[in-house]
Amino acid sequence: MAPPVCPCCGCRLSPEARVCPECGADEQTGWAQAWKAEAPGEEPFDYDEYVRREFGTQAPGWDRLRPAGVRWLWWFVGVGLLTLILLGWLLDFFGSLR
Repeated sequence: MAPPVCPCCGCRLSPEARVCPECGADEQTGWAQAWKAEAPGEEPFDYDEYVRREFGTQAPGWDRLRPAGVRWLWWFVGVGLLTLILLGWLLDFFGSLR
């Protein structure tokens, strides 16, 4: 009986296969020694460690809202301008309803 995956090249094998169609490995040339009846289990995956490694350990907060390189003064100026534009639009909208 063939292993589910060729231990030499990783190609999927049918249970009736006598030779790997990709690399030519067979029971005499190698897979009988490397293959075990039990498939090896997956390594445990630590999601928290992955997030720390990829994204750093900085806690989320207000400091993460600020784009890098933009000073707080310009951040508040931008928010203030957007507020004025929205306020002007609302006054115009409700003024035209009369």
